[in-house]
Amino acid sequence: MHRREFVLGGAAMMAPQGGQRIRIAFLGASHPHASAKVFITLKSPDWELVGVYEPDPAVMARYAKAGVTALTRAQVLEDPTIPVVAVESDIPEHAAGAKAALEAGKHIHWEKQPAINMEEFRAAQEVAARKKLLYQIGYMWRHNPGINAALEAARAGWLGEIFFVRGTMNTQLGADMRKAEARFKGGQMFDLAGHMIDPIVRLMGRPERVTPYLRKGSRAQDSLMDNTLAVFEWRRAMGTFSSASMQPRSNTHRTLEFVGTEGTAVVRPIEPPSLHIDLNSASGPYKAGAQTLSYSYTRYVDDFVELAAAVRGERKLPITPEEDLLVQETLLRASGMEG
Repeated sequence: MHRREFVLGGAAMMAPQGGQRIRIAFLGASHPHASAKVFITLKSPDWELVGVYEPDPAVMARYAKAGVTALTRAQVLEDPTIPVVAVESDIPEHAAGAKAALEAGKHIHWEKQPAINMEEFRAAQEVAARKKLLYQIGYMWRHNPGINAALEAARAGWLGEIFFVRGTMNTQLGADMRKAEARFKGGQMFDLAGHMIDPIVRLMGRPERVTPYLRKGSRAQDSLMDNTLAVFEWRRAMGTFSSASMQPRSNTHRTLEFVGTEGTAVVRPIEPPSLHIDLNSASGPYKAGAQTLSYSYTRYVDDFVELAAAVRGERKLPITPEEDLLVQETLLRASGMEG
């Protein structure tokens, strides 16, 4: 199924971490990731879905047909019995919605891209810090077991010194989504790069230099930069990320690769995750030579299990505000939108 379709589909549920179900509401639900998350919270033993505020009546009608309660914006923000809000609105509204929910005293799940500039991102971060509230950004592969196994191999030194990283994440867009993404200077890069910049910069740190190449490669009659590449430079390493809007069956070709002096880890496809690791010598749980491991994984489920546990005080969110800030900054640099 195309990633941009509106879907209210099933997902495997994780066991609750204990305690009462947490009441949650959605501030906007038009983002392409929103419907799956609405369904997860609707069925999850961890969450009690109060309802959704969505200003687009056509979108809200589809949720209502699935049994989701329509709320006003004021009901989402002002109800003291709702401690958590998921911000799943249109992208330009993400930062303002996040800040409003935090100002109202809510913990938030904050959809990607969290902001279209650094000022709005920092403003929301400041509110969260001042009010001691949690926020979790919706980069969908933070719990991807293939990516996390590759990160573990790199961090543990099993790959040696990392000198090159590479990511590619293409898609195939229809006219409506092309029009939506063309609103942003970074185009296709801004839309998808964050998902891979997230693990890359959390591993490698802040790049000394980021050089974006934003091109229009298709013959579509629009202004979308749809054939994009960014080059990252660190003191002893380089990397690339590319994203284009014209590739059929693109999901099977999405790839994240870490290359080191003692071995290589490649995740391809990303979903379902398959890790291909090739080591000079046996390290950690891996033998010398090439081997492949496959994993089962459902998007978003672990994110909401993690958030529920953090809200209950059972564990901390694993990604720090400093890491989130670095991912946002690098995304904007790669998209030519840092100024």
